[in-house]
Formats: sequence, C-alpha cells, structure tokens
Amino acid sequence: MPHSRTGEGDQKAARGGVLRRLGEWCARHFVVVIIAWLVALVALQVVSREFGGEYSDNFSLPQAQAQKGLDVLKAHDPQAGGYSSQIVMRDDQQPLTSLSSQMSATIADLEKLPHVLSAQNPLSAPATPSGQQNVGPLSDDKKTAYITVRFDVQPSTLGDDYLNGVDTAVQPLRSAGAEVEYGGPLGELARPAADDRVSELIGFGVAVIVLLVGFGSVIAAVVPLLSALISVVGGLAILGLLAAAFTFATVSPTLATMIGLGVGIDYALFMLTRHRQNLIDGMDPVRAAGQAASTSGHAVLVSGCTVIIALAGLSASGVSFISLLGVAAAVTVVSAVVGALTLVPALLGFIGRHIDRFHVRPPVAETEAGAGDTPQGTWHRYAQRVERRPLWFLSAGVAVVVVLAIPLFSIQLGHIGDGADPTSFTDRRAYDLMADAFGPGSNGPLTVVVDQTNVPQSQRSGLASKAQQSLDKVQGAAVVTPLTPTQDGDLLVGTVYSTKSPQNATTTDLTNRLVDDTLPDVVQGTDAKGYVTGTTATQVDFRDIVASQLPVIIAVVVGLAFLIILAVFRGLLVAVKAAVLNVLSIAASYGVVVAVFQWGWGGPALGVHGKVPIESYVPMMMFAIVFGLSMDYEIFLLSRVHEAWLRTGDAEGSVAHALEITARVITCAALIMVSVFAAFIVSDNIVVKMLGLGLAVSVLIDATVVRLLMVPAVMTLLGRHAWWMPRWLDRVVPHIDAEGAQAGARSASH
Repeated sequence: MPHSRTGEGDQKAARGGVLRRLGEWCARHFVVVIIAWLVALVALQVVSREFGGEYSDNFSLPQAQAQKGLDVLKAHDPQAGGYSSQIVMRDDQQPLTSLSSQMSATIADLEKLPHVLSAQNPLSAPATPSGQQNVGPLSDDKKTAYITVRFDVQPSTLGDDYLNGVDTAVQPLRSAGAEVEYGGPLGELARPAADDRVSELIGFGVAVIVLLVGFGSVIAAVVPLLSALISVVGGLAILGLLAAAFTFATVSPTLATMIGLGVGIDYALFMLTRHRQNLIDGMDPVRAAGQAASTSGHAVLVSGCTVIIALAGLSASGVSFISLLGVAAAVTVVSAVVGALTLVPALLGFIGRHIDRFHVRPPVAETEAGAGDTPQGTWHRYAQRVERRPLWFLSAGVAVVVVLAIPLFSIQLGHIGDGADPTSFTDRRAYDLMADAFGPGSNGPLTVVVDQTNVPQSQRSGLASKAQQSLDKVQGAAVVTPLTPTQDGDLLVGTVYSTKSPQNATTTDLTNRLVDDTLPDVVQGTDAKGYVTGTTATQVDFRDIVASQLPVIIAVVVGLAFLIILAVFRGLLVAVKAAVLNVLSIAASYGVVVAVFQWGWGGPALGVHGKVPIESYVPMMMFAIVFGLSMDYEIFLLSRVHEAWLRTGDAEGSVAHALEITARVITCAALIMVSVFAAFIVSDNIVVKMLGLGLAVSVLIDATVVRLLMVPAVMTLLGRHAWWMPRWLDRVVPHIDAEGAQAGARSASH
C-alpha cells in the first residue's frame, strides 16, 4: 500500500513552499510584477536593437575533409580558393556575346567589391570540347551564361547592404535586356527576410478558438496567449544579445519563436487550469494562484527543465551549428517557464474572481463537475472504457504508430537545394536557368584537389595521369574537367559534375565515392592527399557527420529523460514505458515527414517544388525538441496518476481518475501547440516547413495516440507494478518533486 499521508502536509509545505510563496507574492503584488515585466521587455528590446548581433549560416566543420581541402586550396591558390557563387544571365532576344562590353564592365565592377577574390568572364572562357556535355560558363546557343564569383568569406554573411554593390555591378547587363539572377550563397543573401507574423497570427487565432471551445471563458483564453507572447518577445531579445557573441543560424529566431509560443501557452494553461479549479473549490484568488504555483508550477518547472536538458543533448553532436540551435530554442523555453511562474500568477491576481465574467459557454475547469461531485462527463466515461479494455486501446495505438512509421525506413538525409524554393526567390530562378542550360549537376560542382606537395617531381606526371583516368571512369559523373596544376605546381585541381541535382542521392553517392574510393586509390603508394571540396561536398560531409551522431543524440536524450522520469515518479517500469512510447511516437512523426517531403505526398500543396531529401539536421532537432515537449504531457498526466495512487492505493482507478481530469487540458494544450507549429508551414523556408509539420504531427500523435490511448492502457495493465523501484536504485537516484502534493513521497512497492 502507499505510504500514509500523515505528516506529508508538513513536507508539502516545506518543499512546495518556495513556489507557493512566489505565486502568492506575484498575485498579491500584481502591479509591481506586471510593470516589472513590461519595463524589462522594453529595456531588452532597446538593448538588443543597439547591441544585438546578426544571424548567419556561416559555420565550418574543421575536421571535415571538404574544409581541409578548401584550406589547402586557399594556401596554394588564394584566387581559386574561398567561397564561390554564381551570377546567372539569360537573354532570349540576343546572344550574350553581343553584350561583351557590358560583361567586361560588370566583371571589372564585381572585382572591385570588398571580399571578392575573382570573377570569371564567361565570354572569355575556353569553349567546351567537342562531344563533351557543356557545363558552362556559356551555353551552346550563347543565350545563357554564368559568372563565377569567389569571395574570401561566405557571401551569405555579408549583409543586405552588400547586394547594393552587386546590383550596381550587374546593372549594365540588365539595362541591355538580360535577365540576371543570383545563385548559391549570393542568392541566399538576396532572399526576402523571414516574416513569422502570419504564422504567429494563425497560431494565435486557432489557440483562441480552442481555448474558448474547451473552457468557455474569454479571459481565461487571453491569459495564456498574452503571457506566452510577452515571454517569447523577451526571450527573442535575449537571443539577439547572445547572437552578438555566438553565430546562430538564420533559422534560430523562427525555431525559438515556434518552441517558445508552444510551451509558453502550454505552461500558462496548466497553471490557469489548476488555478480555476482552486477558485471553484472555494479558495481566494491569491491563495489559488499560490496553490497552482506549488502544484502545477512544479510540473511546469520539471517539464521546462526536461525540455532544456533534451535540447542540451544536441551538444553531443559535436557540431556547433546544431548545438546553438538547441541553445536558441532553450532561451525561449526558459523565458516561458519564468513567465508561467511569475507573470501568470500576477495576471491571475489582477483578474481576481472575474476570470469567468465573460464567457461563450458555461465555463469549466479540469472536469465537467464541480468540486466534490462525481465526474460523469465525456472524459470520465472514456476513462472507464480504457480501464475496462486496456489491451484494445493499446493495440489500436500501436497499430496507428507502426503504420505511420513505415516511411521512416526509406529516409534519405541530405541538403534541400535551391530547386525546392519558391520561384519568387532569385536563387531558385538562377537554379532553373543553370539546370536548363547546363544540366542539373551544374548547380553543385565538386572540386577535386590532389595535394602533391610531398610527391617528388619525377612521380607527379604519373600521378596526374592516374588521377585523370580514375576520375574519368567514376560512376555518377556527367563531366570531369582536366586536372590542372596550380601556379606553384603543388596541387592538381579539377571539377566533377554529377548527372543529377546537388540534393539528389546520386550526387551524395558520387561525392562519397570520390572521397572513400577513387581518390584514396589514386594517391595510394604516394605521399599525396586527395580532397573533394566545394559547397555540395561540404553539405555531404555535414550530412554524414550528423547521421553518424544521430544515434548518440538519441541515446543521450532518451537516457536523460529516462532518469528524470525515474527521479520524479520512483517507478522503473514507468520510466521505461515513457522512453519506449516517446521513441515510437517520434518514429511515427518521422514517417509522416518522409512521406510528405521525400515521397512527395502533399509537398506541392505545401509550396515545395518536387521531392526533396530530409534536411540532415531536422531529425536530430525534432528528436530533442519532441522528446522534451512530450514530457510536458507525460509529467502532467503521470503526476496526477501518482498523486491519486499515493492517496488511494488503487493503481487502475488512479489512472482513470488522472485521465478524466487531465484529458481536457492535454487535448486543448496539444491542439494549441499543433496549431502554433503547423502555422509555420506557410513559411517560404523549406526547413521551417519541415520542422513545423514534423513538430505538429509529433505533438498530435503524442498527445492523442500516445498520451490518451497507449499511456493509460499500459499503466492500467501494469497496475501497482508500474511504481516498483529496487531499493538500491531508489537510494542512488535523486528525488524530484513533479507536483508539490507528493513531494518527497516514495513508491510503496519496494
């Protein structure tokens, strides 16, 4: 039987006292707290605008072979090294050779721009040998051409003002009637700035409807939205300040907004729901807010820490780009937790007993019955059905998850190329012009570098001949240019063009074939070293590094979450169940993402051109975020199960009781989070679309199939054994209180 509750009131008061006193103080001094938040918000905005940094996709992989190859090339031929980008021209009315003077003027002006190492004039480049596919820089009909511009820094990091100089340089060509588009990193710089306001408005609009339908009260619907918005705005200002010291990816603020709004609304809703139930039970508003902070506030604190720990697990990737994405999301999670524990009680204190003054239907709190009544509503009847037939519900949940997860087994990680972007983007138009005139592989050339610095002069001719013969025979290559020595003679440099687009699996295979087989065979028996570099090669290296680290991330995040659940609920099987079911739900969401984007099932409807691979870091980000977010509902539900178990000792009845009082909140919270995430599908950024859909589907599956079907079914089947904990493990694992009501309590079944 559970421990007696005699004396637990003192433990509860002692352990839950800090949050209770904080909640009561904020509710009682609501004017001070609200003003303090508003002043802090304004101050952060001012400081962030003045001293905040810029977001950039400029990152490097020091240990990757592509980066080493680029460093070697820079050292021996600075003009050929650096970062390349294309300026693509098309003139349907006249051949570009008739614009020779304009082209020369453009080249001269481009080479005067800061950070430009060189610019290649396509009209003076050697003609393509007879019988070989033309990969540029001038098409056979002389109507399409591209200028290859090399920079000493990543051009996408140069800032919008830099484009003014580029626009001025190409103006002679445009004035002569030629279409001019920017490809590669320069095109990324020219993309319109991301605007998340439409996504935010959609998410907020759906959230208002869900809250009004679910709980009836207008004021109760506004509080979670207001507190989440204030918390996220403050968090984004802090992120802007951090960007002055660290290089955060351009997608970071969007990701932080997405996560911050989702958890911010959820956490405020958990607090508000308990507070309203306390008011119904007869407490005054200040005491009700304090009690909500000491119970649901504990769950919010533990849940927030779990999300942050899961995001921190991304640092196990060893890639700063991914680690900082986790930091960006964690910033708004922290601000959401702080907002739920301070701003929400202050708003509740300000509202007082008028929380249900304006309503669109009879307001309800946790159940459809008042305090002391026996719940007899929809969720009560549903909970009884789960209790009577747990195997049926578990089987149904497993079947749904398994079917949705099937596409996962064909997942193809890669980089989403410019060809998937909207045609309103200049880099997409440049991509299409290049693909039409020179073949899809022209958009992702692979630069082959053979470092023969330590090779004797007598062996260099044989090495060059062997290398050229091996490259000419490599599978998957459409064109291989002749290897040419650098000015100092220490490097052999050539270009390999794939038969497919840069994001195609064929190009990835070609890159890996060159790195793993062709070049090692070429340099075998010599002191030479071979590299494949360039933008596409770097993306393949990034994909391979991320793919190799994904199992590590999964192991770290699952392990940490397992320990947290074990420490909170003191049940070994409960922790195992949480880890297994969360992995299953994430697998199902992966399957949906693969089907929509990689298989093309619905991709065009979302504004995605054709089938695209899954961006290499998306599964890693999804796993950490979703695993952390799923703990919100896990802890919220299990804390109520545990509370009832400690009070009654009835394992099966505790599950049904917890389900009937939390199902409404979990369902509403999940619908809100799904709407917030899904609203970002309207973004022009394909990665944001992918993350938005993946996170929305994950939360939907987790809060419905897993949390309302599989978890109560498994808990009912396990019964009292769910709370079993070996004595030695109980002594080793620290105690964490999920909700103040069971602070310090132990599972009875030792």
